[in-house]
Amino acid sequence: MTTTPPVLLRTADELHARVRSGRRAVVMTMGALHEGHATLIRTARDIAGADGEVVVTVFVNPLQFGAGEDLDRYPRTLDADLEIAGRAGADAVFAPSVDEVYPGGEPQVRVSAGPMGERLEGASRPGHFDGMLTVVAKLLHLTRPDLALYGQKDAQQLALIRRMVRDLNFGVEIIGVPTVREEDGLALSSRNRYLSTAERRTALALSQALFAGQDRHAAQEALRARAREVPATRARAEALGALGESRAAADAHAVATSAPGSATAVRDAARLVLDDAARATPPLELDYLALVDPSDFTEIGDDHTGDAVLAVAARVGATRLIDNVHLTFGTLGAAS
Repeated sequence: MTTTPPVLLRTADELHARVRSGRRAVVMTMGALHEGHATLIRTARDIAGADGEVVVTVFVNPLQFGAGEDLDRYPRTLDADLEIAGRAGADAVFAPSVDEVYPGGEPQVRVSAGPMGERLEGASRPGHFDGMLTVVAKLLHLTRPDLALYGQKDAQQLALIRRMVRDLNFGVEIIGVPTVREEDGLALSSRNRYLSTAERRTALALSQALFAGQDRHAAQEALRARAREVPATRARAEALGALGESRAAADAHAVATSAPGSATAVRDAARLVLDDAARATPPLELDYLALVDPSDFTEIGDDHTGDAVLAVAARVGATRLIDNVHLTFGTLGAAS
């Protein structure tokens, strides 16, 4: 791991002048680095290896902020960012100005996120993903990496970046890194610093709702796995009854041959937690709760098999937060 401070670069020419030997890994950020970013940087360091190079970009992209959003109050902490990036293993921090990234002013030609970019976050923040993809495309060209790492907390963003890279033939590998959480379960975010003590208590409902849905999903998958293992006899009903599913025990065969998991039940378990938080002081104002197919971010049905994302967005006070967990339907198990 790097022991010296990372080099601060302000222009693409400075970055391009650096001698490269191994692979270049890029971690894109808007600054205000925290442990979640540090995890991305450490992962990049491990993948790039001693001969590779890790570049962290720090750029608050104005195209990603809509009217009334927090562009002006978004934290700028470059000195602290340099220290965190260096400790995590970055070789260089690329912190360009707006003029460096958009030399002709706001770009007239932009990347369109397409239908997937109009759902969930895109519906709540029109134009957000077009701005995000445009700056990611610009930064990929400016930094010329072999691989780029992004956090899974921004699941829709990660899916869209992967789609753009595939559809537009970018020669870069995209790697997703699991969400980093604080001890109380809250997903790490630069916006967490805006929360008061009372607001933070309410905000915990986001992760608690996701974990409730995840637990319900795991219970369903375990029940179905058990139902398939036990012969279709009285013993199967007794085994299912021991799992606390009396209705399932009444018809074990139906359970064994039913859909892989009930998306409705997962959503309902999560929504109960969010409904309680809506009555808290201060209240949680839900934007959306969705259980979607990660390939296109459309809602899944109860017959879905394969991967899914349970995603939530809500506002507590003036702060808007997002979170998600990944689930797998049809096999026993769930991911982060």
